[in-house]
Amino acid sequence: MKVIALKQTNKPGPRRLHTETVFFSTKMLFALALILAVAGVVQAAQQTSQTSNDLPFYARLERGLIHTDGEWAAIAFYRPPTCVRSDFNMLDFFDVPAAFGCNATPEPYLTGFGIFRDGPFAPPTQSRLRLTPGQTMPVWFVRWSELDAAIADDSLTIGELAALPSLLVGEATFYSETLHPLGAAKQTMTNIVAFGDLEDERTFTYLATETHSALRHVEIEFSNIVQARPEKRELGFASKVGRF
Repeated sequence: MKVIALKQTNKPGPRRLHTETVFFSTKMLFALALILAVAGVVQAAQQTSQTSNDLPFYARLERGLIHTDGEWAAIAFYRPPTCVRSDFNMLDFFDVPAAFGCNATPEPYLTGFGIFRDGPFAPPTQSRLRLTPGQTMPVWFVRWSELDAAIADDSLTIGELAALPSLLVGEATFYSETLHPLGAAKQTMTNIVAFGDLEDERTFTYLATETHSALRHVEIEFSNIVQARPEKRELGFASKVGRF
């Protein structure tokens, strides 16, 4: 009897080929979907130019988050103080749409960018603003004891703020702000670095950091020496008390 040896091959049968093809196609589809998803996230988070005129508030003065070192309080204005409505409670912070109707001229105080995840009409997840070249920005300082007494009724108008006896009017010649706002950013944060000149010809330094809607650090310092200002630089010390 003649015995015929059957040679075993490694060639896959039709069923195995079909299974491997489906598995390979599934992996390719998953990878493609992942790439498209990442691309969609990147496209959704767009960096857009932003200025202080785009902000829905007048000044960095917010209920429970007033920047004070225990002795002095600092209030930075994103718009001229004369823009603030006379009956507006500044502790409410936001004033929409009224705040948009009055802006610094001829240029915004601050320019920079915002990162928007849900379009330019939604709050940015992050913004970074710095002083516009050639501009100065109003920063007011008052004794914390006076301001604390003035807000005891949970209300503060621009006229009441301007009338505080200790008011020091300043103009920032450097101002930088990084903001990760509440409700849009996962890690909320505000960081301000500013310095400039006071109306009495001294200088000031103002630093503040907020994280998770709480003050972490505030530093306010005034020089004891009157600084001579170059004649070519004219400071527009904004809106003195008599205007309110």
